[in-house]
Amino acid sequence: MRKVIAGSAIAVVILLSFSSRAMAQAGNALDNTLYSKLNKDPSTGGPAPRHDVSGAWAGPLEPEHPEVAPLTPQGQKLFSLNKSERQFGTAKSNDPLKTCDPLGIPRNLSFETRGLNFAQMPDRVVVLHQYQKVWRDVWMDGRELPKNFDTKDGPPSRWYGYSVGHWDGDNTLVIDTSGSDDQSWLDTAGHPHSVDMRVEERYTRVDHNHLQMIVTIDDPKIYTKPFVLSKATYRWIPDLVTEEQICVPSEGIAYTNIISDPAFGVGDGAKAK
Repeated sequence: MRKVIAGSAIAVVILLSFSSRAMAQAGNALDNTLYSKLNKDPSTGGPAPRHDVSGAWAGPLEPEHPEVAPLTPQGQKLFSLNKSERQFGTAKSNDPLKTCDPLGIPRNLSFETRGLNFAQMPDRVVVLHQYQKVWRDVWMDGRELPKNFDTKDGPPSRWYGYSVGHWDGDNTLVIDTSGSDDQSWLDTAGHPHSVDMRVEERYTRVDHNHLQMIVTIDDPKIYTKPFVLSKATYRWIPDLVTEEQICVPSEGIAYTNIISDPAFGVGDGAKAK
């Protein structure tokens, strides 16, 4: 029986490894074709329409991730508790992504992105995120952001927070978000944030075919000054169809139990003989 179980485990490992490589190769082929097309077609498409970012935007093209601002003492304490996969490996990491927790805002703006989709309605803009196939409402009706999160007088924090927006001029959509659940990270390195963090997204449609994004973080409890977390440019591709990117808990558990934990000498899999 033990040999049968061991053989089955080996088969699963091989299958998972093969499937991962196959999916990665397919994804890379798709990405390479798309990015080649984007980089070879710099046409502006004419002037940008007024107050309109609707449609599908592919990218990011040449993304930038400036340095994170210095941490406050509280921020340093929280950062020391976060164990990134890059530094500690999958088995010992406590990255929320490991258990398929939502990426939240702002991490879903810079991690595993292949593009963004916007749907504009009379009272809101709906932002559609490819990773995990989630959306969020950005209210454009002049309301203010809520306050006092996670207190008896305020609303609960949420993975994607609360978002309101407005237009700055004819071609820049500004989105302000607060109340993001502090279980989420800013990035793969594990930089923390508080529920009172303010995230500003600025989307400037510089011409018909190009959209520039700048994400700024303002969280005085955790960082000594505001800072730009990410910059990127996207290209309008109206018929864009991206691959499905879903974090599946059952696949994550199988990977952890069969591959990751034994490799790092932890978990039940490491004790099996």
